[in-house]
Amino acid sequence: MILTEDRLHRLLDKSLAELPPPAADFAVVLEGSIAEGFGNPSSDVDFLLITPGDEELPTMPSLLFVDGRRVEIRTRSRRQLAEQFRTLEKQAARPGRLDEDLLNRCQRLLHSHPLRGHALVDEVKALMPRERFSRIAADWWAHRARQCLRHALALLGLGLADEAVDWNRAALVQTVKAWAAGRGETYLEPKWLPLQLDRAGRPDVRDRYEELRCATPAPGDPDAARAHLTACLAFATGLGLTGVTADPGRLTVERAAGVTTWQTGERIHVIRRRREVFALGDRAGAVWRSLVPGRSLPDTLTAAEHAAGTDPGPLLAAFWRYGLIRLAWKGGGTVTASLPLAAPPGPVAPPPSTAQPLLSVAGAAVSGPDAIDLMPLPADRFAAATMALVWSNVVVENAVEDLTGALRQHQWPVAELTARRAVHAALRGLFSAHGVHPLPADCDLVHRMDLLPAATEPIRVRAGELLRRPIDSPERGETALADLRAFITLVRDTAGADAFPLCFDSADDWRATLELGHDWLRIGAHLNAQLPIEEARDLLAGHGTRPHQSR
Repeated sequence: MILTEDRLHRLLDKSLAELPPPAADFAVVLEGSIAEGFGNPSSDVDFLLITPGDEELPTMPSLLFVDGRRVEIRTRSRRQLAEQFRTLEKQAARPGRLDEDLLNRCQRLLHSHPLRGHALVDEVKALMPRERFSRIAADWWAHRARQCLRHALALLGLGLADEAVDWNRAALVQTVKAWAAGRGETYLEPKWLPLQLDRAGRPDVRDRYEELRCATPAPGDPDAARAHLTACLAFATGLGLTGVTADPGRLTVERAAGVTTWQTGERIHVIRRRREVFALGDRAGAVWRSLVPGRSLPDTLTAAEHAAGTDPGPLLAAFWRYGLIRLAWKGGGTVTASLPLAAPPGPVAPPPSTAQPLLSVAGAAVSGPDAIDLMPLPADRFAAATMALVWSNVVVENAVEDLTGALRQHQWPVAELTARRAVHAALRGLFSAHGVHPLPADCDLVHRMDLLPAATEPIRVRAGELLRRPIDSPERGETALADLRAFITLVRDTAGADAFPLCFDSADDWRATLELGHDWLRIGAHLNAQLPIEEARDLLAGHGTRPHQSR
């Protein structure tokens, strides 16, 4: 060790003097890199204080600075350590589910250096033989190495050669850690792997590992990346790793749990875990529609290229990265690669879409044909805002129809009220298109336009004029109707509702409106989103059929 026994005891005594007195008959061990025989002058000094009872001691360490060294003191009772080893043994049957921190804590104790209470230290270390722990650690590392190699093979198939090479290197580390763990070198921290390999006494393994780790395949060269993967696979096989071949046909594309698909018009929306909405551009949507669960990755790529007319690799990789699909190994379950002592594996989320306006009656706005855009709204608010957008346009059409009838009958007060209703409904649609939900009250809408982009200022000005305009003559009525229609056109052009059916003009337009609304209602019902009015549920769910039929 880099610190003498006397130096360790002095550090321990000074550290304990700064803490509350521990229970009687406690033990202390030195853990970590120094105890392993590694370490350097900057390494922490890690003490574990063990009590003989069954107390529930805190996990958080005490951090001290003693004689120029950073010292950590953790505490555990004998009962807690026994539970720790029992849990590890239970999890060991499924290495992919084994908790990394638990494995690390057990390893540090088993390979610790006793300083006080040697009998208690021997007692807790006897709870798991080191040979058994070596097997558990080796299996854990082998599982992760296997997953990394499968992940690299998938990336290579998707055309992401440089990413594949990076995962080859990650697999190398974990393959060699598995081999070393089987020989008793179980310390988890990868940075000490060169010293572990020196200590293992196999220079041939060490040298070949370094050769492959330092190899630099030409960037963007799939053939060089494939050659590197082949070499890494051969090395891993020689060290006893099983369950991986260079055959991409062993990879299949599968459904991901909690992911549903919803189409409105031509736009594909993919909802993840009922919380997040991804809107797909035209090419991304074509690739998505081509997917068949259970099909091999090469066959999936062929079908997707035919459907989208473009290389689908990057899009499929993004679907995989975002957790919208999963890849599986035939007979080996889901491919889930991870790195040691790093962020846990799992789907990532891209930055939210910045498209404005965000929504249209035909679906969410997207940034381009290859877009897989994450909506900056929770899924239920996304659905509620879009249903409000569709319903506001129904109300606009109804108000224009009412205004036309009132003008014919010279019902000037009715005309004024219905014109204002049309303006407010149009503004509700504009706010909804920008993702505002819940909506401000109608009388506040024109005053809350500061919530919307500055480009909507002309709409605010014209809305204010229309809301203040009196209608008390045929001339003013006709002018108001013309200006209102121009205002509605402006708002709909801005809000992506320019193709909204003139739903009160004919039965066909009404049917088209209901079909459009029904698409959004299905999403809203799935997410239990708020409806604009309760009657909309019955109307849209029934496609406009009359609930009360004559006998």
